[in-house]
Amino acid sequence: MSILDTLRTIKYNAKLPKTAKDAKKRDNQCVNDIADIDEKHALDAVFSWLLRSQSDNKLSDNGYARDYSFINGWASSYPETTGYIIPTLINASHKFNRPDLNESALKALDWLVSIQLDDGAFQGGKIDSTPVVPVTFNTGQILLGLAAGLEEYGAKYSEATHKAAQWLCASLDDDGCWRKFPTPFATNGEKAYETHVAWGLMEAAKSTGNSTYLEYALKNVDWALTKQQPNGWFADCCLEEPKAPLTHTLGYVLRGVVEAYLHSQEDKYYQAALITAKPLASLLIENSFLPGRLNKDWHGTVDWSCLTGSVQIASCLLLLNDVSPNPDFVKAAFKAITFVRKTIKIEEGKEYSGGVQGSFPVQGGYGHYQQLNWAAKFYIDAQMLALKAQ
Repeated sequence: MSILDTLRTIKYNAKLPKTAKDAKKRDNQCVNDIADIDEKHALDAVFSWLLRSQSDNKLSDNGYARDYSFINGWASSYPETTGYIIPTLINASHKFNRPDLNESALKALDWLVSIQLDDGAFQGGKIDSTPVVPVTFNTGQILLGLAAGLEEYGAKYSEATHKAAQWLCASLDDDGCWRKFPTPFATNGEKAYETHVAWGLMEAAKSTGNSTYLEYALKNVDWALTKQQPNGWFADCCLEEPKAPLTHTLGYVLRGVVEAYLHSQEDKYYQAALITAKPLASLLIENSFLPGRLNKDWHGTVDWSCLTGSVQIASCLLLLNDVSPNPDFVKAAFKAITFVRKTIKIEEGKEYSGGVQGSFPVQGGYGHYQQLNWAAKFYIDAQMLALKAQ
């Protein structure tokens, strides 16, 4: 870092509000030195944070606030992640007998249907972001919620599910890549991690019985596998830095491949998932602090961890273990989940209580000084799978 950069950092830090300075101070402690939290107590705290993100979001609608910022407070609702939070809360409501979680998911679902564009797609960014344009990735994530809503609540959500799925199928290029409707909030270019969009189509195929949606989904996963390197790393798999993708987007692409196997039972997807999962598991076994960006040799390029990516990868490892028992996958997943759980601050009366940060430490490069609603969602998913695997 140059002297000028150092001076800019000092000036920036001096202007931070006390909430942000306190968050940074809390993260000065090594995670290995932090006492662990009871798993169910942590889950309850994260559920409470998510419910607050819905009730306290900036615009008071029924979506989930994108984030709680230690600098700016609660953000406005984020349609994309609201979509895939819905199946998480439906599942948790059944597992823990929590009707309040189901009620929250239903309110979010109705809000999403109300903002669906006429062509079936959904906008990118937060609900108050501009420009309001149809975006492939966001539509795929919301489709996960619509499909779950159709299964849970019935035909009321059939039209919205079909419209979103049909729009995705119609916009898929012949080679299996989505290129026509990129998000205006990330760099341009092909995105291997849109296998997570394909997963939305897989769930739509399951909930509607329309096998065409599955065919289109697998076409995209087949395209994405052309980006997989022999060591399992994926090219063109990041929002901003394709040479050093976030573990978050690596988690996206891996989950899409895992789901391709679970929905199709085609062995090629299982084998492809293993190629990527094994080096990630090795990294976690070696050190539960997983760097937030990994280059083509699986080497970390940053000194902070993307907590979202760590628990996404943990979920993939546990799902693969369900297919064929693998003690290394379980060990790696548990280390990742424990690491993230120990970063969660639980303090009664505090807005941040139960939130999951974008980065550890909080000033890291992903979700800078923020707790993210999708980090909470992916933590819940991973922790529930871990409870099942115990």
